[in-house]
Amino acid sequence: MERHTLAASVHASAHLTGEFLLRSGAISHEYFDKYRFEADPQLLRAIGEHLVPMVPEGTEVLAGLELGGVPLAVMLSQLTGIPTAFVRKQAKEYGTRRLAEGAAIEGRRVLVVEDVVTSGGQVVRSTADLRAAGAEVEHALCVIDRQAGGADALADSGVALRALFTMEQLKAAAG
Repeated sequence: MERHTLAASVHASAHLTGEFLLRSGAISHEYFDKYRFEADPQLLRAIGEHLVPMVPEGTEVLAGLELGGVPLAVMLSQLTGIPTAFVRKQAKEYGTRRLAEGAAIEGRRVLVVEDVVTSGGQVVRSTADLRAAGAEVEHALCVIDRQAGGADALADSGVALRALFTMEQLKAAAG
């Protein structure tokens, strides 16, 4: 699928209007319901195919953040052959008690995978947790950068954000 067509499809599938409380605490009058594009197998695959060239060379593990980053990381894993870790917001208090399940992350170059980045707060926290567990994290990859300070917050923590689309690009594709 051509990039402009993909952007228009993501917008048509996931763009909602109304009043929405974002994770950052901000109120928005538009919202991208990422589960709508992640639940569509053809759209998810097309997104994954466009994300593949954005995966930094030398990436050893794809770290899908709970919950929206998981299907994206799994699709990328299928397309690249890179193993996946599933990253919780906090380690569970039973079982393995791990923050990251699946592929081992200690001492490995890990790419954080997220669906939508707004303020970047969760990605910054998860990156710090992954680093504390021994992962080497320098990059994060997302489908949509809402252009609300996330890239700057990540840069301040030493993480470069790579976004498939910005809000501006999605709006332009829909218009």
